Parts: sequence; structure tokens; C-alpha cells
Amino acid sequence: MIAIRHLASLSSAVALLVAAQTVDAAPKAVGKSAAEASASLAALRQRAPSQEVIYFVLPDRFANGETSNDTGGYTGGRLSTGFDPSDKGFYHGGDLKGLTEKLPYLQQLGITAIWFAPIFKNKPVQGPKGHESAGYHGYWITDFTQPDPHFGTKAEFKTFVDKAHAMGMKVYMDIITNHTADVIRYREGDANDYKYRSRGDYPYSRKLGLKGQPINPGFMGDTVSTPENFAKLTDPDYAYTPYIPKGEEHIKKPDWLNNVIYYHNRGNSTFTGEDSRFGDFSGLDDLFTENPRVRRGMIDIYAKWIEDYGIDGFRIDTARHVDPGFWRVFVPAIMKVAHAKGIPNFTMFGEVFRQDANNGYIAQYTRRDHLPAVLDFAFQQAVREVVGQDKGTVVLADLFAGDVLYQGGEKAALNLPTFLGNHDMGRFASLVKEDMPNISQAELLQRVELAHAMLLTLRGAPVIYYGDEQGFPGSGGDQLAREDMMPSKVAVYNKEHLLGSDKTTADANFDTDGPLFRLIAELSRIREHNPALTLGRQVVRHYEQGPGIFAVSRFDPKTGDEYLIAFNTADEDRSANVVVGYGARTFEALSGQCPTAVSAPGSAPIALPAFGWAVCRVKEQTQ
Repeated sequence: MIAIRHLASLSSAVALLVAAQTVDAAPKAVGKSAAEASASLAALRQRAPSQEVIYFVLPDRFANGETSNDTGGYTGGRLSTGFDPSDKGFYHGGDLKGLTEKLPYLQQLGITAIWFAPIFKNKPVQGPKGHESAGYHGYWITDFTQPDPHFGTKAEFKTFVDKAHAMGMKVYMDIITNHTADVIRYREGDANDYKYRSRGDYPYSRKLGLKGQPINPGFMGDTVSTPENFAKLTDPDYAYTPYIPKGEEHIKKPDWLNNVIYYHNRGNSTFTGEDSRFGDFSGLDDLFTENPRVRRGMIDIYAKWIEDYGIDGFRIDTARHVDPGFWRVFVPAIMKVAHAKGIPNFTMFGEVFRQDANNGYIAQYTRRDHLPAVLDFAFQQAVREVVGQDKGTVVLADLFAGDVLYQGGEKAALNLPTFLGNHDMGRFASLVKEDMPNISQAELLQRVELAHAMLLTLRGAPVIYYGDEQGFPGSGGDQLAREDMMPSKVAVYNKEHLLGSDKTTADANFDTDGPLFRLIAELSRIREHNPALTLGRQVVRHYEQGPGIFAVSRFDPKTGDEYLIAFNTADEDRSANVVVGYGARTFEALSGQCPTAVSAPGSAPIALPAFGWAVCRVKEQTQ
């Protein structure tokens, strides 16, 4: 009942109509003529990034459409194949075919773009003896030219992309330019603890002598990055003596990736200072992205995926660990390829991890590095603070005031992918439980619903983390936040009850009648039919120093029509008089509890229950 009350603004008839239209959508997309399909694809590619509702999924944990590829073609035990569905750190069997078969489910949820974890071929297992895990997540790439055999074939990838496009959904690939799988070893030191060796202590000129003319890669992107300059760096053992173990000399593809000269080879990163950019990310081989050969090679790799499959965007992993000069070359080159392919709104957004509600840190990567957008970690933290930590709604006001810091300002901030939780930090429900250990399941569901209402109506392109729509609670970050949608065999996953349900992950979870699924589907449809919520300028109207009302207005970019959106983060009923345009007279409720009329010109009386919200279309006076 707690969940249902937020959906009461839609009449039963309207809700049934929306559901019927959604269920029918998939069959209608299949029978298009070639001309209709071409027109639909062209229309899809005209959509701005802010118009999408993105679904982020780990293919291995979603649906198993083909059991014959579970072991990826490898033989032997789990340390050879990587497959063990009972272990949270190994492959579970999900694949491209399974993801393709579930596209109607995603369409019914209101998803318009699918971002999946890297599907490139990975080193199946790596890690120190006794602590091994598998590359099910996709971030240990050995072959950048083909899908991992655990996930399927190139043909199956093409089928997935084509069917997603036919159903009106874009496809975003998760890419990595910072590192490859952990293959390179050093002659010195402990293989499990290669200490970082700095450029000050171990300069590139170390093996060239004082009269040499070494390269000069700077920390803030001032690298002298020319082929002639890098040609002087012929000796890779300026810090460590790197080598490739026997049998793995050509494990990486394209083959140029097997040359150790194209890696920094300075030891492990501590993720602070100089080593954040030049060190190995948890042992993964850190690419020398200042080198023009590496830049050209990465451009060639990812351009081909666009040219061959017509994908619509890239999420860029570990973007802050790559030198800024790389992005200034990579981004325009990729955009040029996409435009030549007929993709005018190719989307790119970088992962710049930062648990801070101040967006100044992540904004710098859009200015200095020229990344078109970044994942909005500041939004994630701000929502956590107001919904899970009972901080004042002024936190949200400060967040949005900082939108001017992004390259392109507030307009560019509309395209930032916003999210609540992910595969690294954990699910939003688990973060709230961490902040409020004694919270009841009923209140937890309320707070998670409120957070999703914010995600889907405030500025940005909302990202739904797979399983959140089913109420996956999560019990921590990293592997603990990567549950199976298909029936799970992992004990630590199956012991948790889903939010708003008695179910667990021991069963398949693709229900369409749960409270969070219905809420996301409802608000996704509202976004789709009201451009103010996707393309519209946002103005903060009301905030408070403690928990309570937060309100914004959003404006239709063509008509100028105003929409008033309000939230109550307090655990009790709250009311406030909120500023609106002086022409406002009455309100139409799209979701939640809206006032019927203004209390005076320019003032709307908002009254919301605990953790409630309202999405209201403003009706203005007639002249």
C-alpha cells in the first residue's frame, strides 16, 4: 500500500491504457517495412541525450539465452573457464541472446537506451592464487575486436543492436582506453605488490643519459605528444623491467597492444596524485595514452564498432585516469566517424568517480579534457544526502547552481547521465541502509521510490541500474551489487528479500507489476510525452535548510509551458508556498498530489505526504 499511493494520480483507465499500449509496442516494431525501419532509425538518432531513459546492465547477470556458451569455449574447471554460477565473482551465464530476448521487457519499462558493461573478450580469470575471480564484468580486456565468447558472437551482437534499434532503443557500449587485462609482469618486486615508481625518482631519461632528449609527459595534459618525440623512448625499463609471460606474447588484439613500450610500466596506482594517471589500475596494464600510436590505435578500435554496428554512444570507463590530451584527440575523431555514419547525436560520457555533491570536480573534465559529458556522481551524492542522510534540500539547490561550471553551462548539464547507484558503489537501497541501519523495509521502499521520482523528473538523462526496478536491495558494493535477474545460485544474493515483495533473487525477476517497475514505467511515459522534462530548462523554486520541500519548474523548450515538480524528503507531511510564474492559475496532476489552483498569482500551495512528490502541468490564465 505504501508504494501504491504514489501512483494514485493516474486513473485506473489511464493506467490500463498505458499498459496496453506498452505491451503492444514490441510486436508493432517487428513488422516494419524497410522504409519504415529506416525512418524510425533516423528519428531515433535525432533524439538528444537528455531524452533517453538509460538502462545499465551487466549482460552476464541478466538472462541466459544460450547455455552452450556458458564456459566461453574453454575447458576445465572454473579457474580455466571462469564459469561458476554459485560464486558472485565468476561468470553466471547471461549473454547477448538473453539480453535480446528481454528487449520487450525493457521497452515496457520505458527504456530508450541500453548501456551494458563491456562485452569485449576478457582474460577469463585473473588474480593471486586463492583469490582469483573472473572477467564476467568485462573490464579485463584482451581482445578489443570481438565479443567475449561467454556473451556470444559478432553476429549475435549485430542482432542485438538491430533489434534494439527496431524497438526504438539506442545502444551505448562501455569502453576502456585506460588499461587492458593484467598481463605484463616486472622483473623486479612482488607480482602482487608492484610499488609505484614516480617520474621524479625514475624519469624517462634514466636510460638515455643526461644528454638524451626524452619525452616530457606532463601531469596536467601538457605532453609533447609527437611521433618524433616518442620515437626517442625506445627502452621501456626506465622504472621497472617489464616483460610478457611465456604463452601470452600475442594474447591481446590488435597485436600492437602486446608491445610493452605502449604502457607506463610504473607499478600500481594508489589513485591519488601522479600515480592516479600513470599507475596500473589494480594491477591492470596501464596504457601510455600520451603516445600518438596508442591514441591512433584506440580511435581505430572504437571507430570500427561504430562503422560495423551503428551503435549510438560510449560510456567511457576510468576517464579521469587518462591524460587530458588523449580526450582532446579521441573525442573529435570519434564524433567525426559517428557523423559520417549518420549518427548526429552520438553520446559520450566519462566515468569520473567522486563521492561529492559539489559538481566542480567532475565539471573540470568537460572543460579541460573536452569530454562531452560525465556521469553525474554529484547528483548521485546529493540525492543520497537528502533522501538517505536527512540533509537539507538546500543540497540539491547548491548542486544545480553549480551547473554553470560545465562546459556549455546549464544547457549542457541537461545531457548529464544521472543515477542513484551502480555496480561499483552499490545499489541506492543498500546505500540508504548503510546510512540508516535501523530503517524499516516499508520506509526504505518509500525513500527509494522518492529517489527514483527525482531521478526521472529532474534535469539529466536518468540511468536505471538493472534490477533496481525489481527492488533488488543489494548488500554492499562491487560484487555484492551484481545480482542475477535470472534465477540465482549465489547464497549471499538469495538471502535478501526484494523491496515491496517477499521474493528473492532465487527466482527469475522480470515482473512488470512491482511497485518500482510501475513507478519507473509511469514516469518514463510522462517524460516521453512532456518535452519539458527532457529538454526543458530547470529553475529551482524552493528549498529548505533541513528535510522538507524541494521544488523546481521546468519549461517546454518550444511553447514555454511551465511544469512544477516538488518533493518532500521529510518523514512527515509538509507544506509550503512555492514560487511559480505569475500567469499560473490551475494545475494538472501528472503524478502525485498537485494543488488545484494558485493561492495568489505567483504562488502555489504545495502539500505533500512524507516522501511524496508532485509533477504538475501549469495551466495559465487565458488572455
